[in-house]
Amino acid sequence: MVIYADNAATTQMSATALEAMMPYMCGQYGNPSSLHSVGQAAAEAVQRARENVARCLGCRPNEIIFTSGGSEADNQAIVSAAKIGERRGKKHIISTAFEHHAVLHTLKKLEREGFEIELLPVGEEGNITAANVADAIREDTCLVTVMYANNEIGSVLPVADIGKVCRDRGVLFHTDAVQAVGHIPIDVTENNIDMLSLSAHKFHGPKGVGALYVRQGIALTNIIEGGAQERGKRAGTENVPGVVGMAAALDEACRNMDKNAERVTALRNRLIAGLSKIPHSTLNGDKNNRLPGNVSFCFEGIEGESLLLLLDAKGICASSGSACTSGSLDPSHVLLAIGRPHEIAHGSLRLSLCESNTDREVDYMLETIPQVVEYLRGMSPLWREKISGNKQFILR
Repeated sequence: MVIYADNAATTQMSATALEAMMPYMCGQYGNPSSLHSVGQAAAEAVQRARENVARCLGCRPNEIIFTSGGSEADNQAIVSAAKIGERRGKKHIISTAFEHHAVLHTLKKLEREGFEIELLPVGEEGNITAANVADAIREDTCLVTVMYANNEIGSVLPVADIGKVCRDRGVLFHTDAVQAVGHIPIDVTENNIDMLSLSAHKFHGPKGVGALYVRQGIALTNIIEGGAQERGKRAGTENVPGVVGMAAALDEACRNMDKNAERVTALRNRLIAGLSKIPHSTLNGDKNNRLPGNVSFCFEGIEGESLLLLLDAKGICASSGSACTSGSLDPSHVLLAIGRPHEIAHGSLRLSLCESNTDREVDYMLETIPQVVEYLRGMSPLWREKISGNKQFILR
């Protein structure tokens, strides 16, 4: 048995998305910028995809810019807001300490260019309030960028309330919604969102394609220069199969969202209840206010890398955090941000489920994970010192 429980890293592409893409990978291969009939057929497909994505987000089609994924969308949104602010003499940006590195690294780059970056603490449950944002906004604040849901611990932030604060104070608001789109309801108008980033491969679409929602009237700064594609705001021939597949996957995810969320949440809750019985372990993030498929734990006395390798040998594909930093030996910045000590943060496990996971798979994970944790603890000299009382336990 092979159990894929790493859907926060990427998802399997759906048959619906693949079927939608196939005509544009073979017979209908035109360049959407070409004026002849073959090119215009491709252009029409891109426009239909734009309309479908816009409908799922509650915005106008001309407010959607297609990108190579969430990271590019984050970069363009943040840099654009910064440049708007700079022209107005405003160079203060607010974000949180546990954002994805696509956001944090872009902010670090802007900091080197003279912007002041304020990262709000997120507390033990991994969240902030609209009041936290309101207290941080200053006269020179040009942007608030806060993720919709955290990619490692799954906490869902009060985006609509934060957006209202920003709208009332005249500050642009961007949200990295890569983990949220297709899994929880999002309406950019109701949520007071000015810019939103998404990536297709997080909701059973193809890799290498995403989108940026930009509220009409906001001037984008180009990240990629060249041709006049995407209304001159994102150069490069459109990835027609990818765009079409993304739109099909998102439409399918939104149509089945309630049913999928109910089922996946039930599986998630079973996993949380079972893994909570392991001594000296802790759930990361709020038990209930989290993405339907996210289960994140820390286990004292083990190393996450060893845990992942042994679980993989037993057929369980999981993660210790973000796939973007899986090659790093440093503990997760998300877990450090919620107050986990380095020793505990190193022993993390993220299981992220989708609607194709089964009760039988959850049964197997609940049987296997405690055994592997016990095995690794039995090999650890540090664990033996804790058991003997020579060292204190951190997790009770």
